[in-house]
Amino acid sequence: MSVPLDNSTYPKRHAEGVAASSVGATSRKLPGGKAYRWNRKNYSRQRRFVDIWTFVLTWLTWLWLNNQQWSYLGGVSDEKKNARRRAQAIWVRETFLDLGPTFIKLGQLFSTRADLFPVEYVEELSKLQDKVPAFSYEQCQEIIEQDFGKTVDQLFRNFDPIPLAAASLGQVHKAQLRSGDEVVVKVQRPGLKKLFEIDLAILKGIARYFQNHPKWGRGRDWLGIYDECCRILWLEIDYLNEGRNADTFRRNFRSCDWVKVPRVHWQYSSPRVLTLEYVPGIKISNYEAIEASGLDRRKLANMGAEAYLRQLLNDGFFHADPHPGNIAVSPEGKLIFYDFGMMGQITSNLREKLMETLFSIAQKDADRLVKSLIDLGALTPTGDMGPVRRSIQYMLDNFMDKPFEEQSVAAISDDLYEIAYDQPFRFPATFTFVMRAFSTLEGVGKGLDPEFNFMEVAQPFAMQLMSETNLSETTNSIFNEFGRQAAQVSSTALGLPRRIEDTLERLDQGDLRMRVRATETDRILRRVSNVQMGTNYALLTGAFTVSATLLFIDGQFRLALVLVVLAVIMGFAFLRLLRRIDRFDRML
Repeated sequence: MSVPLDNSTYPKRHAEGVAASSVGATSRKLPGGKAYRWNRKNYSRQRRFVDIWTFVLTWLTWLWLNNQQWSYLGGVSDEKKNARRRAQAIWVRETFLDLGPTFIKLGQLFSTRADLFPVEYVEELSKLQDKVPAFSYEQCQEIIEQDFGKTVDQLFRNFDPIPLAAASLGQVHKAQLRSGDEVVVKVQRPGLKKLFEIDLAILKGIARYFQNHPKWGRGRDWLGIYDECCRILWLEIDYLNEGRNADTFRRNFRSCDWVKVPRVHWQYSSPRVLTLEYVPGIKISNYEAIEASGLDRRKLANMGAEAYLRQLLNDGFFHADPHPGNIAVSPEGKLIFYDFGMMGQITSNLREKLMETLFSIAQKDADRLVKSLIDLGALTPTGDMGPVRRSIQYMLDNFMDKPFEEQSVAAISDDLYEIAYDQPFRFPATFTFVMRAFSTLEGVGKGLDPEFNFMEVAQPFAMQLMSETNLSETTNSIFNEFGRQAAQVSSTALGLPRRIEDTLERLDQGDLRMRVRATETDRILRRVSNVQMGTNYALLTGAFTVSATLLFIDGQFRLALVLVVLAVIMGFAFLRLLRRIDRFDRML
């Protein structure tokens, strides 16, 4: 959730809706009139269990129908499959909003997991916004008094009862300290910890169900994903952790006078209340207001890209959610960053692995890239890596045919997500946060300057980083590269006898298995299986027809009608199977 910007960020319509829901203690509806069962202080575990499992089972039913050809009217096609997935993704996003804060944050996290969900789900979940009703000012006062042992009037000279912004985890009020400093106070939603405990307990059971599922559990560590989501969610509702992140972020930019980060007032902060310096500005995507202020839009676009590249490549500590609501521009032309609840970190070891990956991409070396991705944890080694290696080689041959500065981050990330789904790719959260942030900043940059190219700005930073690492030395000297390859060959040669011995030992112990598939044999076996199934359909059709005839003669017309319907269904299935057998015959 972002702290307040200018009036253009929070229009009058939004302010009226917030006022209606914050001043009235009993109001729990959006301006549109929709109420949420979760928007209360006390929650029913049984009701939450029913709501969540109803959603999960409905979703599973939809996914099952996606693989049933008879569920597509007029025949199945790629266009119909894509349209259905898009409709389901929209339904999932809207249902996550209905289910409340836990699922809103869960959806935002899932929007980074292109290895788990199709691109339609990733795109829709990335649109998930915290458009939820504010809670009352009385509840806000109660939380502040519980955390500080003092009333709002004792702590602040002024405190606006109408929040500037409301989100799933909390809301922001403008206030003034006794010292006269203008601040914003971020107050956590009442009962949020209890709601998290109830929802996460239910989600753990769902994770176990998916882990043991014969289809969706194969190759997925759902319990590991659940643990990672729990860790991120609990950190995000710890406002003291967000304050520490803000301080670290501000220290990293202390030498940049063109970046402004709100200062934390620790004396007025607690795990559920965070008080920050009030730093108003123009939302970075409000291009008309920026133009009216006389600011250089092209310069701002480059500044935004440079600020993020500094975070990523120099500091290793970056803002993981840099959407336009979290970045503003001051009247002097400085960049202002808000909301430090979700941050990413890149260690020096991870940076070296990333550089090895980039070097492999530059050389279009699929084998080396596969190895670097496995070392990075972005690729899970499987028994047969041939299809994965061919996919990577296809990507290198087709996506890297343009100069670096002409590449588009959004296009590259879309292509990666398309390849990653249903493959053994496991993009780490850090990687997907970076790619999503790059895509967002590229979109904002193009809005500010139509000729903006993120890759063009990133190129000098990447070259500088490569020049500062040991790996970059190999790119500057062909002799060093020959030496590296010679050392690699020597290491491989020395390790070859041991690898042969290990293979023979596994073969002797029965741990090594060979699988041979004959295409023609598989076709014949499928035909035999279909013929057997057709025999069953024919027998059932005849049995139902004879039974219906006897019942009809006996005067039991309703039962006879039921059996006639069953006979028609079996006959229809039999005819479809005959067509399939005919196709197999033509293939043999």
